[in-house]
Amino acid sequence: MCRWLAYLGSAIPLEDVLVRPDHSLIDQSLLARDLYLPGDPRASQFRGSAFPTNGDGFGIAWRGRAGTLGQYRQIDPAWGSRNLRHLAAQIESGCFLAHVRAAPGGTIAEQNCHPFVHDGWMFQHNGEIHGFSSLKRELTFAVDAELYPSILGNSDSEVCFYLALSYGLREDPVAALSRMVGRVERARRKNGVAEPFRATICASDGSRLVVLRWVSPDAPGAAAPTLFHSAGATILRTVDGTEDRLPADAQLVVSEPLELHWSSRTWAEVPVGAIGVFRRGEAPEFTALEPDAPQPRGRPVPA
Repeated sequence: MCRWLAYLGSAIPLEDVLVRPDHSLIDQSLLARDLYLPGDPRASQFRGSAFPTNGDGFGIAWRGRAGTLGQYRQIDPAWGSRNLRHLAAQIESGCFLAHVRAAPGGTIAEQNCHPFVHDGWMFQHNGEIHGFSSLKRELTFAVDAELYPSILGNSDSEVCFYLALSYGLREDPVAALSRMVGRVERARRKNGVAEPFRATICASDGSRLVVLRWVSPDAPGAAAPTLFHSAGATILRTVDGTEDRLPADAQLVVSEPLELHWSSRTWAEVPVGAIGVFRRGEAPEFTALEPDAPQPRGRPVPA
């Protein structure tokens, strides 16, 4: 599985959460770890389930000048990229996404690296659509015809992004992402795919983060990828032994906490089957994800 983080709040150098923490995203690209505290009964179901290295590319996307979005992606491992460290030290932003990729059996190409950016939106995903090769044609054909030429790679994640855009991500991101999940689930059922769709996803227009955590409910015993969030003046332990305090309005969402020794008082787990919206200066709002919600009247969408 991959690892990602998303930040929203007062502008900070990207390195404050991407590089400096003692279990930063760069550290996780080299060695992802067990995700629950000792004694937590959930720890056993995740131990060994994640790929310990995420070296098949990385990317960052951020809100830049005049609200436009910047993007940088590379197929090399994040842990060895001096370019990434230099950029992270120079770029300041109040909203950014970062992702390190593990693609066992997948195509390693810049076009498949997250975050994806299109039409003012950033998007990243951890997980997979099992059986995607048998669902790819159906799901890709469900993408709006005007958006189809913008799909540059061959990953299931990019198809998920363009399905969400097709279903109205700009107008109603919660509904669009929910319908995207529903479309994948209908394709699974139709084609007899027993293995689950597993996903943690973040989409952002630079002013808010919309996140979800999902695993197909018809796959008993399947675990959703982990997802945590932290809000407020979080103190992060750094690689040089000091502590960095994030701004009081900071909102962080991460696949894995950014500290080697972390507390459940600092990092809260995003519930499985939930979708949430993070806005500056506000507590996140989580609701149950409804993948079979009806389409809005008056809006034609792909089947």
